[in-house]
Amino acid sequence: MKTSGVLVLILVLLYIDASTEWPTHTVCKEDNLEIHYKSCDPQQDFAFSIDRCSDITTHTFNIRGAMILRHNIKELYVKIDLIMNGKTVLTYSETLCEPGHSKLIFCGKKKGEHLYYEGPVTLGLKEIPQGDYIVSAKLTNEDHVTVACAEFTVKNYLDYDY
Repeated sequence: MKTSGVLVLILVLLYIDASTEWPTHTVCKEDNLEIHYKSCDPQQDFAFSIDRCSDITTHTFNIRGAMILRHNIKELYVKIDLIMNGKTVLTYSETLCEPGHSKLIFCGKKKGEHLYYEGPVTLGLKEIPQGDYIVSAKLTNEDHVTVACAEFTVKNYLDYDY
């Protein structure tokens, strides 16, 4: 009986380790705007939300995000890709944390610390592009290790008044 219990435990652990896809989470869903995300880091999922979809169309809106760090953040880099019809059409990258110059409150956090942010974010966009597309975002540290990674699926059919 003990042998079969150990065998079942080993199979469960192997299945969990082999399962590298996280569920798709809904950020928001309203009449003409829908945003979902999925972690693309096979070892970690994270929490992310906004108050209302319609808030995104304003210049600044509030978000909430949380995760437990698996790696130190001495330096932090972000790379964002806009993907349409399977092709990357726009890439943006920026240094968010570096010694002596930090843009974020969680720069300098250590492995194992709980990271939580609740507050305003400014995208710098006057409107969100219309249509169906993916925004891929990846955060890496000074060792080029993934700190967080997500693919956001956007379906935007909002009408903008010009």
